[in-house]
Amino acid sequence: MPKKMGTNSKAVEARERKEKERKATQDKKAKDAEDRLWHDDDKSLAKKQQRREEDERKRVEAAKRKAEAKALLDEEMSSISTQRKQPLAKINRQQILEEVEKKQRNLDAINEANKPAATRVVVQTNVMEENLNRSLADTDVASNIDQALVVLSVNESDEDKHPEKRMRAAYKTFEANNLPRIKAENPSLRMSQWKQLLMKEWNKSPDNPFNQAR
Repeated sequence: MPKKMGTNSKAVEARERKEKERKATQDKKAKDAEDRLWHDDDKSLAKKQQRREEDERKRVEAAKRKAEAKALLDEEMSSISTQRKQPLAKINRQQILEEVEKKQRNLDAINEANKPAATRVVVQTNVMEENLNRSLADTDVASNIDQALVVLSVNESDEDKHPEKRMRAAYKTFEANNLPRIKAENPSLRMSQWKQLLMKEWNKSPDNPFNQAR
């Protein structure tokens, strides 16, 4: 009978060691794959969270811009409403009275230069004030020098009205020549403000008969 061979312990140990190494390698690969999966999930969740945060930020900014725009609109409307409630008639009354005084001074100067003292044009204060008050009561506001001149019209003879006609004609010519320039230089102003600037220039202009008579 053949001789029975004994078990080689070293070979068994080598096989067991290789089996352990193989199993360890497989376990490591499985763990690495699982880690990668979790890592990918974390990245996906992070991106989703980032998108949500970005969407929320945009929503908040849009709401803020909308609120700011509404606040500006409300402020503008409030400003317009306040301006409409201001006592414009009182302001315009003072402006008209100032123009009346200038007109009277101009007429006095023209009369002084061109007429005898007996025929000077004089606008009586009480008549002037009465006409002014009556016109303001009817129309509420007289917005420019032309309306002021109409307010102050009294029953004068044609001869007495000549200085005023000359003054009006000179002013109309001055206005036609200079108002377009003032509008171009101050495009953001209103007509009443353009007229005020024009009047300031008129009071100093050599085209003003009052200045010529000095």
